[in-house]
Amino acid sequence: MNISITWLARRLALGAGAMDFCTGLGLVFAPGLVLSLMGVDRPSGDGLVFLRWMGAFVGAVGASYLLALARGGEARLWGVLEFTVPFRLAAGVFSVAAIGLGWLGFVWVSVPVTDLMLVGAQVWLLRKRGRGDV
Repeated sequence: MNISITWLARRLALGAGAMDFCTGLGLVFAPGLVLSLMGVDRPSGDGLVFLRWMGAFVGAVGASYLLALARGGEARLWGVLEFTVPFRLAAGVFSVAAIGLGWLGFVWVSVPVTDLMLVGAQVWLLRKRGRGDV
């Protein structure tokens, strides 16, 4: 079975998009549930408002993947994979630093692990496509 690089890219975009979109919606509308699944205590006051705002951002990143898939066309697919790399890299590096500095508890480790793994996968796909390895 010969799997094309575009087939892999579509699956990655679908998975990343669904994950971020659902997580973002959850953080906005049901933060207690999402945080309990992560093993994180629910903040109160301004912390909860900020978390919900971050959820809106996470959901929008996820929606960008899904919109690129829904609108079709390889240019949109490859564009969203390239466009989201800096956002994921920033979130992943910041989260690693925040955990290392004690600003975030270790329970947040799933955030940088996920973001940095997706950065690696997306960069690999983009490079493989750039070489013509389809």
